[in-house]
Amino acid sequence: MAISISCVLLLAILAIIFLRNGALKFSHALICVLLGFSLAGTSMAPTIHEGLAATAQIVSSLRP
Repeated sequence: MAISISCVLLLAILAIIFLRNGALKFSHALICVLLGFSLAGTSMAPTIHEGLAATAQIVSSLRP
């Protein structure tokens, strides 16, 4: 568990650095994908999923 949390934090820091740099290359996108897969394996996954589902529902209910 401690290793997965460390891995998630490291990948999150790398993703933030890459986004601030402004040059998102293929290797940077790969780091972001790995961050997503790492987050999916943590206890935060249900919370993130519910938040995204609620956001999608709100956006789909908007009428232009």
